[in-house]
Amino acid sequence: MRRGWECPIRVDSTRSAWMPAPVEAFRSLTGGVSKEETMGLYINTNVASLNTQRNLLHSQSRLNKSFQRLSSGLRINTAGDDAAGLAISERFTTQVRGLGQAIRNGNDAISLSQVAEGALQESTNILQRMRELAVQAANDVNTASDRLALQDEVGQLILELDRIGNSTRFNSKPILDGSFIDAFFHVGAFANEQVRVRIRDSRAITIGRQATFTGAPVSLDPLAVGDLTLNGIAIRATTLVDDPFSTALSTSSAVAKARAINDSTDFTGVTARVLPAVLAFPNPIGGGVLDSASNIIINNQIISGINIAPDDANDELVSAINEVFPQTGVSASRGAAGNLVLTANDGRNIDVVINGAAGAMVGLPASTTQTAALNLYSDAQYVLGGANGAFIGMANNQLVGVTSAEAISTVSVVTRDQANLTLLKVDRAIQQITADRAELGAVTNRMESTLSNLTNMVENSSAARSRIMDADYAKETSELTKHQILQQGGISILSQANQAPQSILSLLQGG
Repeated sequence: MRRGWECPIRVDSTRSAWMPAPVEAFRSLTGGVSKEETMGLYINTNVASLNTQRNLLHSQSRLNKSFQRLSSGLRINTAGDDAAGLAISERFTTQVRGLGQAIRNGNDAISLSQVAEGALQESTNILQRMRELAVQAANDVNTASDRLALQDEVGQLILELDRIGNSTRFNSKPILDGSFIDAFFHVGAFANEQVRVRIRDSRAITIGRQATFTGAPVSLDPLAVGDLTLNGIAIRATTLVDDPFSTALSTSSAVAKARAINDSTDFTGVTARVLPAVLAFPNPIGGGVLDSASNIIINNQIISGINIAPDDANDELVSAINEVFPQTGVSASRGAAGNLVLTANDGRNIDVVINGAAGAMVGLPASTTQTAALNLYSDAQYVLGGANGAFIGMANNQLVGVTSAEAISTVSVVTRDQANLTLLKVDRAIQQITADRAELGAVTNRMESTLSNLTNMVENSSAARSRIMDADYAKETSELTKHQILQQGGISILSQANQAPQSILSLLQGG
């Protein structure tokens, strides 16, 4: 018999059945709302279970992420964690690893410099001993056999210099035989961040030798930029401050041109030295009186009020010129032909002005300015370029080569003159070795500063990378705890959600 109230119970998505139930039971199942406002009870689809599973999977995924970060120590383990952060951190990684290798390279450079400097220290000791022997041999108290004995020791020292130069190595590479003349150490994380190390050939057959040229007196034309090139490097223009001594044409003097050349020595490898300026009057000194009308002016100092004997036999003219040497920088002497010879040992210009009949008396027909000559030195051959060699008393496009005549391997002390020449050669060799040691010391100090900077860069770059890449353990452990609790709660709720269809069975059994 069908009763007067009914409740629709859906047991399948395609069909339904009518089952009786008390009104109170229905309202209890629907939470006290009408049947239009409540969801039905389903067997095939458990929405609560699906929702719980989704949340459970999400918490499990976050839990796995926390496990991954805590176990690896990294916040970014895959590109999906933070694509932009990964790209930035990889650039920092590139820089940090490059800097780490640069630090090792810098330490290698310091080690090499120390090895080379130690060998050059011993070479210096040998040269000092050779110098002592040369000083001893230059003394004429020694007999010929004494000097031969001294030469025997000098010869052995030369052989030891060569042995040191040929056998000193770093990482099996020779470093004192000239093959390390243009080496570079890479001390940066990126391309071309290099420091040049220059170690010259320190064997006896090379130290002390030079490419030397002595030119004619320089021209009276000042240098403009590009007028002169050495080894392809343009020499700067001469200026007034280059020669504070000359009273006339100072920008054209050998002193000014030498200073301009030496300002580029680091680039050209060429050093200029000024020779004394010498003005030899062409005619013998005549007799006469120098007075206010007939006088000579040397570097702005008037020479007058003296009686000159023929050939200056009474030395009045020479003495008068030498008296004003502190003002002029020019000394006077009589030449073999009885002519007047003026000398400026510092290479300043000698400016002579002739007034009245003084020219006939001093043997110079007209006023003139005399310049000095230059010596140009280099450890290697060099080229004077351009068409302006006369500026420094050289030929155009002249190649000056190195000869071994000045090398230490050629020294001898078997005579007094040879011993004196040996002193000059040994002094030059000591100067070269000392300069090389000073450069190695400078490289070492520079490398230490470089390493300090690189270490600081590694520290700061690593800190920046860490802030991007590394996991924050305080945050991650908090996340781990949160998702563990959510996981446990989700499992409990899923169990209850899976029991919901049982209520339908209860309804069926209640019928």
